[in-house]
Amino acid sequence: MRTADGRNLTFDLLETLGRAIVGGAFEDGFPTEADLSRTHGVSRPVTREAVKMLAAKGLLSARPRVGTVVEPSESWNLLDPDVLRWLLERQLSLDLLRQFSELRLAIEPTAAALAAQIPDNPGIAAIEDGFARMEAAGRGEDDVLDADIQFHVAILHAVQNPFFRQFEELVRTALHTSIRFTNRFSGRGGANIGQHGEVLEAIRAGDPDRARATMYELIDEVVTLIDTAQRDEPAAADAAAEAVGLGSLANRAEKAA
Repeated sequence: MRTADGRNLTFDLLETLGRAIVGGAFEDGFPTEADLSRTHGVSRPVTREAVKMLAAKGLLSARPRVGTVVEPSESWNLLDPDVLRWLLERQLSLDLLRQFSELRLAIEPTAAALAAQIPDNPGIAAIEDGFARMEAAGRGEDDVLDADIQFHVAILHAVQNPFFRQFEELVRTALHTSIRFTNRFSGRGGANIGQHGEVLEAIRAGDPDRARATMYELIDEVVTLIDTAQRDEPAAADAAAEAVGLGSLANRAEKAA
């Protein structure tokens, strides 16, 4: 069902409730379908569908004689882009940023190495395009975030393995916040273009060991920055997190509850 301006009511409610759940707004119990419909001014079918979608993401479950309940965070599907985005927007989520970077360390260096092992890899063209955009962004001629994300996503595609492609939305969603935080906290206006160029050259040269090592080093610097921020400059780190929206969910959740 859509509103007059074309917005999808189900997805609007999904977004509102998802953010509220992740923000801890329903610790005293999840509202009934009737209460949700009345509070948010939508029909029962819209509410029912949104709740089903949240259940599919692991955030809710229906229990006999109890009704719909919020599942513990251990049951949430962290690989779902919506869930990840809501988590990244939650206040004090630097730990989550670190955990995501650790996941990247397990995936992206291997992807770079595998891409380097494919002779005449057609996916290199997209990596080159992403790197060219990063260079242009460094000159103020392109978007820093979009260019960096395109570079990393292109490497996942260049592996020519459908399982790696499944991480695309995860990478896009999380990098959007991660890059903004690291750039702001480090005072850097963009990514380390030289390191990204080294990754590209290693893939071009068909050198999987160098591609893996360089990509690992690139991401490990992010982990180190987050660790340093939390240990040595927690106030500055919190301010940087707040500035990129990591601390804004709590207020939005309160309004949605």
